[in-house]
Amino acid sequence: MATQGTPPRAGSESAGGRAPLPTARRIATRVLERVATDAAFASAALDAELERYPQLAGRDRALATELVYGCLRTGPALRARLAALAPRGIAGGDLEVRIALELGAYQLLFLDRVPPHAAVDEAVRAVAARRGRRVGGFVNAVLRRLAPVRGTVSLADAILESVPEWLVARLTAVIGADGTRALLGAEREAAHGLPLALRVSTGRELPRWLAEAAPGRVSPRARLVRGIGDPRRLSGYAEGTFTVQEEGAQAVALALGARPGERLLDACAGRGQKSSLLREQIGDRAELWAVDLYPGKLEALLEEHARLRLVPPRTAAVDWTVGAGPVPEAAFDRALVDAPCTGTGTLRRRPEIASRLGLDDPARLGALAAAILRRAATRVRPGGRVIFAVCSVLPEEGEFVVEAASDLLAPAPFDATELATTIPADVTAFRLHPAAHGTDGYFIASFVRR
Repeated sequence: MATQGTPPRAGSESAGGRAPLPTARRIATRVLERVATDAAFASAALDAELERYPQLAGRDRALATELVYGCLRTGPALRARLAALAPRGIAGGDLEVRIALELGAYQLLFLDRVPPHAAVDEAVRAVAARRGRRVGGFVNAVLRRLAPVRGTVSLADAILESVPEWLVARLTAVIGADGTRALLGAEREAAHGLPLALRVSTGRELPRWLAEAAPGRVSPRARLVRGIGDPRRLSGYAEGTFTVQEEGAQAVALALGARPGERLLDACAGRGQKSSLLREQIGDRAELWAVDLYPGKLEALLEEHARLRLVPPRTAAVDWTVGAGPVPEAAFDRALVDAPCTGTGTLRRRPEIASRLGLDDPARLGALAAAILRRAATRVRPGGRVIFAVCSVLPEEGEFVVEAASDLLAPAPFDATELATTIPADVTAFRLHPAAHGTDGYFIASFVRR
């Protein structure tokens, strides 16, 4: 029994005599099942599972996180090695058995701190309890055949092997081999969990834990933290002292270079993290429009502004591919167009994206981004500023989009004082990526409306 003040171990009886806490492996199983069956994003599914068990020990949270992301990053490589040891295939294409085998295989091959017998035994017990001894015996036989392979393949090589060849080739052509490895999470830091980026609000007194956090490398407003659990439970969150926002996303908003009193348009606002930063820059009395395709995201945006104690923007649900709705034409000083894209810049955090992309998706989504950029740009006055951004480093979603809008928008050097030390002088477009900046991957371009 856990002593007073010590969280119970996973698998032990939780406080108050409730059901035992799930093991890290069981949490990872649930998340991987949701990713496979519901096309859920792993980060959201994992957060939801961990939130259900706030008393779960930090080491169990860390292991669950590593198992989820490790299996997603190396899934094809794991399945290839397991298939070679199960010539008749996994019984009936059974998802539960497949996930059990992959979790066991990942621990056997890449987690030195987990003894081989422990990795095998836990997988066998879990499957046998739910599917019977015969299926458990099958899992036991396959994993024991795999155990001698331990140490013959590196985690980085398995990750690269698991990403479609066309995608590795395109990424390497743009950001090089080292950049690609970092973007795919093929580094030990990614395996153990990336730091969480927070954006501190201006003019607020920071709680001590946040004041002492490490600064970011790109955004002057970023603080990087580890091992804090759910940040919404910490001091300062309810008071609006900080926002959970990836550092590169902060840089995208800062790249707009908003000035106090300017009239701004956030054309693809989503849930409003960038809009709230823009509100801080222009002040309470300036006009800010936040537009998105999905009304539900705009509702979340307004809730976020209320939490941050900021004046809410004017919102409108608009499909830029068919019209501009109520957004006035040629009315804004600056506009931010953070367009939909493949999301390949987030692969180290969302490895499941790699298996969902097709060869033609970058060009298709680049064409969509160009259509959105062109329509949104008409809302900016002549001579006004437009920033285009995507969380992708692929040229189909970057340079090709810039060219598609060249008759309407003239490339112009950035006018963003808060990023003066990050953006190279006189450039009109640049990329962020983890190897060079420690952020996710982005393409960001600056224009003046013709």
